[in-house]
Amino acid sequence: MATFKALLAAQENGTFSISVQQLERSALPEGEVLVRVTYSSLNYKDGLAVTGKPGVIRSFPMVTGIDLAGVVEESKSPQFKVGDEVAVTGCGTSETFWGGYAQFARLNAEYIVPVPKGPGALTLKQAMGVGTAGFTAMQCVMALEDHGLKPGGREVVVTGAAGGVGSIGVAILARLGYKVAASTGRGAELGDYLRKLGVSEIIDRATLAAPSKRPLDSERWAAAIDNVGGDTLAGLLRTMALGGSIASCGVAGGGVLSTTVYPFILRGVNVLGIDSLRLPNARRREIWQRVARDLPLPLLDSMIQVVPLDKVPELGAQILAGQIHGRVVIDVNA
Repeated sequence: MATFKALLAAQENGTFSISVQQLERSALPEGEVLVRVTYSSLNYKDGLAVTGKPGVIRSFPMVTGIDLAGVVEESKSPQFKVGDEVAVTGCGTSETFWGGYAQFARLNAEYIVPVPKGPGALTLKQAMGVGTAGFTAMQCVMALEDHGLKPGGREVVVTGAAGGVGSIGVAILARLGYKVAASTGRGAELGDYLRKLGVSEIIDRATLAAPSKRPLDSERWAAAIDNVGGDTLAGLLRTMALGGSIASCGVAGGGVLSTTVYPFILRGVNVLGIDSLRLPNARRREIWQRVARDLPLPLLDSMIQVVPLDKVPELGAQILAGQIHGRVVIDVNA
């Protein structure tokens, strides 16, 4: 293929535009590995990028899409050979270098991981059903485990539970034997979906985000995965049990946190910042192996909807509006 299809973002005189274009293969940036992309995925950050929100794309023109899965076409790296099935999740793609909403991508080997094989092997579509959202959810679970979380105690709450991070976080925690509560604003609409993933209770998001006159409320949660931030994170801090931990990985509800020091000095609460961007390759592989082991693949399959590349801008606006649940996989060749 001398040319390839890609979703390209451009900005001229302050005006943002995005469209599917045919690009010369020679336009691809330098890199050790050329990947023929099969699938990408839709994440909250993708929604920001493809709708032109500031803070994601750092230079133009930019091929968008922070994730990709496909087959190695050419390799100058000893780590990969032609025909290997590989994946890339949010490591600067769609920000500082070209991403996965394209039929081809060229990157350095440090950003690429093999798609897990053997027991729990993932297909390329399943790998993008995981994507950055699921990768982040698994990273959150591992961080909570590192801080002492074990099954059999108090509930673990997952905020934004119907979204990508939330859905996969719930499925993994339930599989591992935790009692999982789901916080969402769409409980009436998506209650059956969440219960199928393994939640034991659904809490309206307004409950956690409600203001309180007290610095601490009754202890409830052993741990939390929070991809909302803002008032929700403040509410979680007030209701964490002694020694509990919150894995903080998103700001869908706002980036400003209004709280006190009391959860930290009177209950020993930990807030664990989760950065899925700047991880060494070896750690990325560990997380993917845990995904393959601990995420029930039939549940993952039930979360996935596959859409063609040209639907991404429309779906990007929908994910920002909280209108997407589960995981959207992008067929870049459709």
